[in-house]
Amino acid sequence: MKKKILIVSSSFRTKGNSAKLAEEFNKGATDAGNEVEFISLHDKKIDFCRGCLACQKTKRCVIRDDADTIREKMLNADVVVFATPVYYYGISGQLKTLLDRCNPLFSADYKFREVYLLFTAAENSEEAAQRTLAGFDGWVVCFEKARLAGYVFCGGVNDVGDIDGNPKLAEAYKMGNSI
Repeated sequence: MKKKILIVSSSFRTKGNSAKLAEEFNKGATDAGNEVEFISLHDKKIDFCRGCLACQKTKRCVIRDDADTIREKMLNADVVVFATPVYYYGISGQLKTLLDRCNPLFSADYKFREVYLLFTAAENSEEAAQRTLAGFDGWVVCFEKARLAGYVFCGGVNDVGDIDGNPKLAEAYKMGNSI
């Protein structure tokens, strides 16, 4: 069954390592016949959440910027995929800011049930992966109908192009293709 998939890449380096994981996932999901939309945050304006909680009543944020459009796409997607570089054992600040701004989804009738994470780090350790996953999963568990359906972690990559030829690219393709 064809699914509507939204991929959000949070790398500010358009050809960065996590962006390349996202591109491979995209290819796999597209080859499987899914409807895929790819969004990069590198050119988006997303302000910080103000914590006013007006969105819980209005189902919409009081701030008007690119987070509005992305959040609406998330609301209507069957699957949401996030790609991020790891900074200090956590997702990138730009992705965290977007996730904070997705607070209106909490009380909405969101469609997504599966959430995936693709992430890269200079450090190649289980600790780097687990600390990042723990922080990200804190967001996912707030959505009772959704679950973290899978992830691909590629450590030991820092500079643009370090991931080229890495078997984790094929893993991301396979994961996307399995949806």
